[in-house]
Amino acid sequence: MIGNAAFSWSSKKELVVALSSCEASYIATSMTACQAQWINMLLMELQLVKDEKMELRIDSKSAIDLEKHPVAHGRSKHIETKFHFQRDQMNNGKLEVKHCKTDEQIVDLLTKPLKQSSFDYLKKKLGMAEASN
Repeated sequence: MIGNAAFSWSSKKELVVALSSCEASYIATSMTACQAQWINMLLMELQLVKDEKMELRIDSKSAIDLEKHPVAHGRSKHIETKFHFQRDQMNNGKLEVKHCKTDEQIVDLLTKPLKQSSFDYLKKKLGMAEASN
């Protein structure tokens, strides 16, 4: 999102098999960080934004912990090096990872079956409104 506008979203089948939900979130976070960095560089080149720290919100506390404290996770040593991109971005001050409650994840509107109340809440948060006839 830039401001309150959603401008990029993607879903794809991953080419690797994650051994846990933590690892799956970590890999998805890495791919998102790569895409966000590319978009940020494009917007900087177009002089639409300045070089600012990007904020990445994820709902997996274990994936955030894995990013911040990799030494404590001996089970993660098999993760391919390319998936540690977001950790490098955090260390360079270009990316900040924050926890986002699961019920606040706007992408769930597009990826999960939701109760009507949750659907309406996330739709409003995304800035969508009912079309009038």
